[in-house]
Amino acid sequence: MKKNVLITGTSTGVGFESAILFAKNNFKVYASMRNLKKAVELKKRIADENLDIEILELDVTKIESITAAVETILEKEGKIDILFNNAGAGFAKTTELSTEAEIRWVTDVNYLGVVFCTQAVLPHMRKQKSGQIISITSVGGLVGQPFNELYCGAKFAVEGFMEGLATYVGDAFNINFTCIEPGGISTEFMTSAIDKTAVDGQFATGEYLPIFERYMAGNQKRAQESEEQVYQTGLEVANVALKVAQNENPPLRLRTSKWAEDFCHLKTQADPDGTKLVQQIKESFL
Repeated sequence: MKKNVLITGTSTGVGFESAILFAKNNFKVYASMRNLKKAVELKKRIADENLDIEILELDVTKIESITAAVETILEKEGKIDILFNNAGAGFAKTTELSTEAEIRWVTDVNYLGVVFCTQAVLPHMRKQKSGQIISITSVGGLVGQPFNELYCGAKFAVEGFMEGLATYVGDAFNINFTCIEPGGISTEFMTSAIDKTAVDGQFATGEYLPIFERYMAGNQKRAQESEEQVYQTGLEVANVALKVAQNENPPLRLRTSKWAEDFCHLKTQADPDGTKLVQQIKESFL
């Protein structure tokens, strides 16, 4: 019997590639997105390749939208085997330059959306005594980076949320939790981040401007000089997610490339997949 998976943010990038890849590997896919007008390309692929994918409207910033999507799947399938929290948005701007609305938005999309989607499926996974929750975080969920502090803060929050759940929900109800941590991804995610954060074409002004220019120059230099490819494709990350979904004992944390692994080395060298940490927390508190 096919496992069914709910994937958020499937109009482009990792979500789009994951929906197609999972369907090709014997999963029933519920591909969700905020704006169904962006489903044209996915619908074309579904028709051309006869893929077992149903498209749902789901806005991770609206609880009623999340609830409706989950209830639709449960009515059709009776269960949700995997929740793949993929929806997210990049954000690169100084804290001083960011508005209240932007700060709330980047937190809603990247953190609270994960919380509320997880909250919606947990009661059903708990009752069926099985399930898996996969969340795309980032190397920015482990390592804070210049001009990305608000984005990193949201991703750090996802990591803490998933880690906390894994310490007591995992064993008790046979639910696996994994944070997938890419480095840079060459998709519309980057374009969207630029569109959302630039103010009159600027990401930083005043005394921050020379710091930002050094930051951008450093990024370009690393991309050019690195022996390992810094930016991955959406499909490369989707392949990592598929392997996690097929793994009966997946890790809590998993970087998607050697570059990402090297970047996070100081945070992960003693416990690369989080197993020791989760066990230590269990022993301390449970």
